[in-house]
Amino acid sequence: MSAEQTDTTRSLEETVGELARRAREASRRTAELSSRVKDVWLLEAARALEAERDAVLEANRRDLERARERGLAEPLQRRLDLAGSRYEQMVAGLREIAALPDPVGEIRQMRVRPNGLRVGRMRIPLGVVGIIYESRPNVTVDAAALCVKAGNAVILRGGSEAIDSNLALARVLRTAARDAGVPEDAIGIVPTTDRAAVDLLLRQDRHIDLIIPRGGPELIRKVSRESAIPVLKHDAGVCHIFLDESADSEMAVALVLDSKIRQMAVCNGLETLLCHEGAATRVLPAVLKALHEAGVEIRGCARTREIFSEARPATEEDYAAEFLDRILAVRVVPDLDAAVAHVQRYGSDHTDVIVTESYQSAQAWLRRVHSSTVGVNCSTAFADGYRLGLGAEIGISTSRLHAYGPMGLEGLTSEKFVLFGEGQVRED
Repeated sequence: MSAEQTDTTRSLEETVGELARRAREASRRTAELSSRVKDVWLLEAARALEAERDAVLEANRRDLERARERGLAEPLQRRLDLAGSRYEQMVAGLREIAALPDPVGEIRQMRVRPNGLRVGRMRIPLGVVGIIYESRPNVTVDAAALCVKAGNAVILRGGSEAIDSNLALARVLRTAARDAGVPEDAIGIVPTTDRAAVDLLLRQDRHIDLIIPRGGPELIRKVSRESAIPVLKHDAGVCHIFLDESADSEMAVALVLDSKIRQMAVCNGLETLLCHEGAATRVLPAVLKALHEAGVEIRGCARTREIFSEARPATEEDYAAEFLDRILAVRVVPDLDAAVAHVQRYGSDHTDVIVTESYQSAQAWLRRVHSSTVGVNCSTAFADGYRLGLGAEIGISTSRLHAYGPMGLEGLTSEKFVLFGEGQVRED
């Protein structure tokens, strides 16, 4: 390694280390901020983003231009784009989070021990949360808002494809924080596209309490393998709908279409459709015809291809794929048992839905499928923090420890035991 490379590496190491140290110091202050101060910041940040819309979208346009020049996949380009309603939704999310109850300091499960000692659990911030994510610059705003409202500091490391957008958004958020009395360093951002910064960030276990990776399988595996910090995974969204034997045909068409084509470059989009053999000839033709007319490529099993001749053969890889595109894997299965077995083998613990008129089938699905969101007669699109009443979300955890499913404010807190006594001492 040359002297110049050594200096560059040392400089990057110092940059990341200083970022983490400042975030740790800021987290001690954010943990003690009042709800009013945090909400003032959220509302000021929303106003500032509206005022800075043109500047932020110009930065986003530069990112999009580079993405097209580099041949970034179309689904990732769609995730990168902030224009249109997505910008308004991002700003609205700040105001919605401001309106949510502050979880910090909440005491629950209060009980009295035989000696009169009262024992409860109080919600407290996690500390410093590191978010490593790809493509979606709106995550910069959502993650910062949720982390700070829950009393944490956050370090943001977005993908290189969104660097200008993320820096522009972070600048607005940090300026609003300073004006509202929130530590600027509670919103930290890694200012470089150098991939070595991720490796350095994952070693900051003295200052960072939790890492949340959001991106493709390669990123998730890398972070899980190399992090010295606990990791809460946001894995792929291989989501299923199972059309049970009693499924209503019109409902099936509506739910499958909404789940698949409403917005395809999202982790709660439908990727595999399963159908009970007993409903295959009654329900599947209308569903597949509607998908085909919407431009969706059908990749199906042999029985699917008998029913719908335009379908292409599906491979084993198709059933485990997160397409994020106009492609859907389809399989006809003998019964509910086989559908559950398929989800267990190929699913990613994200979102799985049954369409059925049978109470028994619905209850069996809810009990036996252990994904982070399990539904009956609804779209997979409801696996979303906003739609579930959480405000914006930090991500959808597919790890079962600490938090599972869409993570809002409560998922960004922990709990400590609090004791209220009147002089009690142990007598054993």
